Amino acid sequence: MVSMKEIAKKCNVSVASVSKALNGYSDISEETRKMILKTASEMGYLPNSSARTLKTKRSYNIGVMFVDEAASGLTHDYFNHVLESFKRTAEERGYDITFTSGRISGQKLSYYEHCRYRGVDGVVIACVDFYADEVQELIRSEIPVVTIDHVFDGNIAVVSNNSQGMEELVTYIYNQGHRRIAYIHGDNTSVTRMRLSGFYRTLQRLGVEIPDAYVKECPYRDADSAAKVTGELLDLPNPPTCILYPDDYAAIGGINEIRERGLRIPEDISIAGYDGITIAKILEPKLTTLCQDTVAIGRIAAEKLIDLIENPKTTLIDRFTVDGTLFKGASVRRLLP
Repeated sequence: MVSMKEIAKKCNVSVASVSKALNGYSDISEETRKMILKTASEMGYLPNSSARTLKTKRSYNIGVMFVDEAASGLTHDYFNHVLESFKRTAEERGYDITFTSGRISGQKLSYYEHCRYRGVDGVVIACVDFYADEVQELIRSEIPVVTIDHVFDGNIAVVSNNSQGMEELVTYIYNQGHRRIAYIHGDNTSVTRMRLSGFYRTLQRLGVEIPDAYVKECPYRDADSAAKVTGELLDLPNPPTCILYPDDYAAIGGINEIRERGLRIPEDISIAGYDGITIAKILEPKLTTLCQDTVAIGRIAAEKLIDLIENPKTTLIDRFTVDGTLFKGASVRRLLP
């Protein structure tokens, strides 16, 4: 079995440096850490997890709370990529991840009880009803928590810059010549509120007034509901020239409804999504959308949670905002000459 001493000799560094690299300590250069980890892997080093747990009083296990009521689960491109980035970063720091549900061998447990049962060092929370009593119990507990796309006072949050993203998307549509712009937004969450604020604020800045009938609601990632609401917008006496959807998956429902009516995108009606999932870029025409930086969101969430676990007294409790980028695609027609 390969020892840390052998790795240190191979890398020409101290045993202490090897220990720091293998245990995810921050007081070692990134170049040295990567070199040690690469060498350890090549030499077949396997850490003694039991010894490490006894020494540090940590399980090196992070809980992931992910509850998707739309039933798209981890096949949903956006959260799948966020959590993949989170997992990759956690593993680089020496942590495993465990998905927390509410059952152990058929026994119903609260999320907090499940986390205690699993002995996780911390939890990342994404895609849940953040106001549910069980979620609130966990957030108020002693377990370190980082939330994704939701902000609580006294907790670290990693959020997309939803307001700015919506501003960039609406401004692009405006510059394409559209003034009758409709928005199908998601259900009432902090993400929705930020996007709605950005939507209305941008229209106000641009001097565009739209009727209330242009703003409708449907659940996130619900193609059937999006199709129904799209039909309602198209049936208006003065329908919009462009429809924004709460996410790219919902936009697919809108596309189906538009095509069933014999209309063409973007010649007869323009559309835009949000998230930048893979399928948006292979649709025909390519979907105009705001791409969220899923790699950065997942990486920052993992880094901040592990910092909070390992250095609770010095880690800054703050909101970390991640900008997205506009993908122009080809689903928004240019109306101006």
